[in-house]
Amino acid sequence: MKDKTLLIMAAGMGSRFGGLKQIEPVGPNNEFIIDYSIYDAIRAGFNKVVFIIKEENYDIFKETIGKRVEPHIKVEYVFQNNDNIPKKYQELLKTRKKPLGTAHAILCAKDKIKEPFAIINSDDFYGRDAYMKASDYLSKIKDNHYGLIAYRLGNTLTENGAAKRGVCKVNDNNELITIIESSTELDGSLVKVSPLDGSSPFEVEKDTICSMNMLLFTPSLFNILEEKLPIFLEDNRDNLDSCEFLIPIVLNELLKENRVTVDVIETHAKWYGVTYKEDKELVVNAINDMIKDKIYNNNLYEGENYEER
Repeated sequence: MKDKTLLIMAAGMGSRFGGLKQIEPVGPNNEFIIDYSIYDAIRAGFNKVVFIIKEENYDIFKETIGKRVEPHIKVEYVFQNNDNIPKKYQELLKTRKKPLGTAHAILCAKDKIKEPFAIINSDDFYGRDAYMKASDYLSKIKDNHYGLIAYRLGNTLTENGAAKRGVCKVNDNNELITIIESSTELDGSLVKVSPLDGSSPFEVEKDTICSMNMLLFTPSLFNILEEKLPIFLEDNRDNLDSCEFLIPIVLNELLKENRVTVDVIETHAKWYGVTYKEDKELVVNAINDMIKDKIYNNNLYEGENYEER
């Protein structure tokens, strides 16, 4: 079996609700969304997970999440810090409080990943079908020909307010043309899209394809990120406290330069997430329903009567 790694971007985990201790469980035994993500990934054939975290969160992260999954899958930890930043920029970044962004987070894992890998956000519930499709794609992935697991935009939004989403433009071959990072909000039968680059808002149908940051790569990406990072830092030299080195922006650049292709693979899985505290009840109820339907065990790893869905 081909090795496959799940890279979980958790350096910002807890910031929305005031810290890691305040992340609210969604499962019947205090499981977090991340627990279900790893469980689904294992069932889909992933055999290693790499957590990207803040160093100060290591102990509590290992105690709350790590100890639950370490008996079931190989686990590595990576700290998102400035060690891989060119020295001339490190001093300028000392006052920065937020992590530098998702592309930088991925680069921090370079020494831990030598095999095809998927990246996910720590606080998104992607659904088992997404991991099955990701695993299948990673079995045949080639350097510089990457993948994106896509969702219908309307199925990823909450009634409780706006959410950041990557609205995708796709060609007739189901290849990505561009990702428009946007604030998106339900507006009757449509979705209002406000691009984060400040360009004019527009409306799209709910079935428009979007990215939830479930992306599929080979380690060839790391050399590209090492090349792009100093350019990004120089271009944002006067904005280093708040700029973000984001993987969708890097992909857009690479697509324009015709250096990579990105296959768009749609999943029928239902996405869930707690963008707002009011969303939690919906997620809890959905997981309880999936337990009733035998998709998950009440105690996740109890027995292994796994029923593929």
